[in-house]
Amino acid sequence: MKALIVEDKEHIRKALLHLLASITNEVTVIGECESVREAVIVANACKPDLIFLDINLTDGTGFDFLDATEQLNFKVIFITAYEEFALQALKIGAVDYLLKPVDVDELKKALDKVSKLSVVTQKEQIKTVKKVLNHTDETLILSLQDSFQVIDLKDLMYCESDKGYTTFYLNDGKKHLASKSIKEFEAQLIQNSFTRPHQSFIVNLKFIEKYDKSGTIHLKNGKKIPVSSRKKDNFLTRFFNRNKS
Repeated sequence: MKALIVEDKEHIRKALLHLLASITNEVTVIGECESVREAVIVANACKPDLIFLDINLTDGTGFDFLDATEQLNFKVIFITAYEEFALQALKIGAVDYLLKPVDVDELKKALDKVSKLSVVTQKEQIKTVKKVLNHTDETLILSLQDSFQVIDLKDLMYCESDKGYTTFYLNDGKKHLASKSIKEFEAQLIQNSFTRPHQSFIVNLKFIEKYDKSGTIHLKNGKKIPVSSRKKDNFLTRFFNRNKS
């Protein structure tokens, strides 16, 4: 495969070159670019099969590059410094990523993954990635058994954890079961209008109808959720300041 590295940090580019040379002779790096403008020119001229693509570049984003080269057929492995909830977008089906600094084992896995995927499949998945990364404060993406579900956070009432699985309950009565613990989703939800009053629950403050001083939350759909003594003070602080969330 002919590969192009699009990354604005020289030491990351050099490290990736070294790792590629040490693990495979099937990938030939035909160029290195640090900006969207430069990468578009090189990609159009050289028609690479694979792009190692940084999300944040000197003059724009990796998605700006993808928009400008959508007529070309190549696969993508993202290079990113993103952490926590933003990575959920990069973990879906046909898209893989390398977290800086690049790890050799993760590089091997990413190369193996993209080698088995079609360009068409990747392009469709990247559209979803772009949507979610552009709206990380508003949406949550769940990897379900047979699909990837995008949830609008304003419609999420609460989620409940059970034995490493988490069920998401929506305002319209729908629910989705994800095979991850509730802690995997806590960082993104808590920075929005959510609180974790109990080890097994995360609740949308906007759907709380009342709080019973005995230690019970009453949601607008009738669901009752316990507040643990250890989390009570934090919950009450969030509850009384919920209009600011």
